[in-house]
Amino acid sequence: MKVRFWGVRGSIPAPGPETNRYGGNTACVSVHTSTGGLVIIDMGTGLMHLGNALMAGAFGKGQGRATILLSHAHWDHIQGLGFFAPVFIKGNQFTVWGPGGSPDALEDILEGQMDPNFSPLQTLKNFSAAFDVWATPLGVPFDAEGLKVTAREHPHGATTALAFRIEEAGRSFVYASDVGYPESGPTPDAIEFYRGADTLLHDTTYIPEHQATRRNRGFSCYEDAVAAAISAKAKRLVTFHYDQDYSDDDVDQIVAACKRSLDPHGIAVTPAREGDELEI
Repeated sequence: MKVRFWGVRGSIPAPGPETNRYGGNTACVSVHTSTGGLVIIDMGTGLMHLGNALMAGAFGKGQGRATILLSHAHWDHIQGLGFFAPVFIKGNQFTVWGPGGSPDALEDILEGQMDPNFSPLQTLKNFSAAFDVWATPLGVPFDAEGLKVTAREHPHGATTALAFRIEEAGRSFVYASDVGYPESGPTPDAIEFYRGADTLLHDTTYIPEHQATRRNRGFSCYEDAVAAAISAKAKRLVTFHYDQDYSDDDVDQIVAACKRSLDPHGIAVTPAREGDELEI
């Protein structure tokens, strides 16, 4: 698998000189399979840039196919959809797995942001590409472009979000963004879901001092991510979903703190940065 980061911020896009090094777009990650398949995780504003890149290939000719895994439907995870160029090309096909309890409920959520009060697109039906929408099963593996995907629900403030464990040829990548643990930290069932991951991408929205005053928002601090990586014996931690108010220098400090804690355990640390790619 090859994992590329297109958006790494949380809550709201934060472009500007203080976020140039890590990027200011909201959550979007692509996974290319060993056989050329494409899985997209979350549809934040980074999706626009992924779409522009895809237009140079099969998607620009209406011959593209991809699966989209949606962790939850907060704006910073869906706002890129209306600016995703491949959806306006007839012949492209997308399968969407996300929350909602039923395909109809999930489609209604996505349709809601296309309301003419919010979007000139007015409706999903104005997309030319074909969409097949499914409610994600919990704890039951399913296939996505040849990858084995298992989903788990975790608390996220007043709602929930999905984490995804993606496996191919004995390698595993876990995507766990927008995670709101109790004050005691990562729970045993979460740790078991992350167990032995080759790469654990984990919410590192806050430093501990800020999380303490904003716990009801449902995000992790970097200490939660470190604890999860150590307990699950992950091989690599990827920091992700940086608070929109944090500068690149602030993110540098989060990464350095994670490295200090994880080096003694032999766990690598890689910061998610727009445009960077990891091979798993």
